[in-house]
Formats: sequence, structure tokens, C-alpha cells
Amino acid sequence: MSTIELIESAAERLKGNVQETPLLTSPFLDEIAGRRVFVKPECLQHTGSFKFRGAWSAISALSTEKRQRGVIAYSSGNHAQGVALASSKHGVASVIVMPSDAPQLKINNTKALGGEVVLYDRASESREEIGETLAAERSLTLIRPYDEPQVIAGQGTAGLEIARQAEELGVTEADVLICCGGGGLTSGIALALEKHAPALRARPCEPEGFDDVKRSLAAGQIQNNNAASGNICDAILTPQPGDITFPILLRLCGPGLSVTEEEALRAVAQAFLRLKIVLEPGGAVALASALFRKDDIAGDNVIVVASGGNTDPEVFDRALEFLT
Repeated sequence: MSTIELIESAAERLKGNVQETPLLTSPFLDEIAGRRVFVKPECLQHTGSFKFRGAWSAISALSTEKRQRGVIAYSSGNHAQGVALASSKHGVASVIVMPSDAPQLKINNTKALGGEVVLYDRASESREEIGETLAAERSLTLIRPYDEPQVIAGQGTAGLEIARQAEELGVTEADVLICCGGGGLTSGIALALEKHAPALRARPCEPEGFDDVKRSLAAGQIQNNNAASGNICDAILTPQPGDITFPILLRLCGPGLSVTEEEALRAVAQAFLRLKIVLEPGGAVALASALFRKDDIAGDNVIVVASGGNTDPEVFDRALEFLT
């Protein structure tokens, strides 16, 4: 089980190896949201997403023997790139199982960062089964994208930064909106906030139709998504919350939020226009929630984790159409 002690230990290993991302503001976003909005741009993290934090944490915690055998991961792209780069920097071979419909940019980047890419059909094949089979056949260590204690710990370091930065800015109470797939980032941040900023409340944000975490929190037990694909927010499409992450989410998080594909694209456009950052739709659902679900948020401040920016040019062009 991931704990605050694991997160704080991961933070020591991550020092000098990850970017400490700031909290950005814009009066234009404040006006839309009806409160002060603070955006943490994890799109500026190495490989373009928060996933590098968890990948570095997990690989740096491996024994020498396991590093020599290599690692395997499955991902639609952001965890893939994080594991590929962290592995390369540690001199570790990596195999990455990716859906064939993942953005081509993510597939190409994963290969360029040193990962051996194995493609699968997410509508008819199980990445978990493929990953576990290859891990057994090739004696590789499987690094899961969210249901992995050291991955959660690494991602939770973003929460340590939020707690410190919020205090420096005089923000003592706020909802912290987090783009959520399986819950690794959200649960890690929630654990960090529990100790270091208990008046900041983590809230998961998802695309409508793939809001398994929101529904699971409301039901008090894990709920599944009916579909495995078919939404522009590919980075955060998961079957259900993780077995490790869900109890943390249930204990520490406020109610979930969900937004439409169009709202995610509009948030991408506003992030570019007002903050000069590039987000992918899945990395923009928390900002979309702050901007377009303001009646479901209380207080004068909201903190948003913009979790990733690995978008294809065609998708980015679609988002920018909402500025005309």
C-alpha cells in the first residue's frame, strides 16, 4: 500500500531528476471560473506529463538484479514515455505495450526514448494479459501505470509541491482538481495533501461516459466503464479504478467531476490562449471542470492539475477552432 512515507522517500530520489512545475494564473481564467484558478502544468514535466514522476520512482526503487533483466509497462502513451525515458536514464531495457489507436506522436516518442513498443487492439485484447504474459516469458518487471505503490508514490510528489506552493501563495482552502484515469495521480496527491495541506481536497475529473471513478465514489464500490475506447481523452480511459488506488480515493477525495469532449477541447484552447501551454484533452479535463462545472465547486480558490500535453497536431487544431 502506498503511504506518505513512500511519497516522501520518492521525493528524495526524484530530486534533480524531475521538474518542479509551478502554479500558473490568469485573470481571464478566473473570470470564466468565477474564482481564482491556479494551474499546475505537468505538461511541462519531462516527456510531457506527470507520468515521469511515477516511472522514475518505480525504476529507481528496483534492485540491481531486476534492472538488469529489464522492465515492461502498458500504457496509451504517457506512462509509456515516462517508463521509456526513466529506463533509458537508468540503463534499463524497456518493453511498452500500447494500443494501436494511441496518438501516433506518443507511439513515435516512446520508440525514440528507447522503448520497444508492442501494439495491441484495446477493443478486443487485454493489455494486462499481454503485459503479464511478456513479463513472465522474458523475466521482466511489470510497472503498472497506476496500481503500483512506487508509481503512486512518485506521482504523489506533485501533491507535496502543491501543498508547499499553495501555502506560499496564501491559499489555505481549495478543491484540487485532478485528471483521473486509474487513480494513481489522484490518490498520490490526496495522500500528500492529507498530511501537508489537509484543507486542500483532491477531486477526480474525467470525461463523460468514462467516469468510472466518479460513479465508484458515489456508489462506495468499484464501477466499470462500458467501453474501452471512443473518447478524445485517450490518456485517462481506463476500465475502472485500481484496487490499490480506490480505497485511497474513497477515503480522501471529494465527489468526482466529469466534462464533455467539447469542454475538454475548449479547455485546451483556453490553456493555450491564456497560459501559453499545450495540453492534450485528457490532460485538460480538470481545467475544463474548473471552467465549466463551477457550480459544483465551492470556495474562492481552485487548484487544477494539468496532467499532460502530448497531443497530435490534428487534435490541437480541433481545439483551437473554439477560439474563432
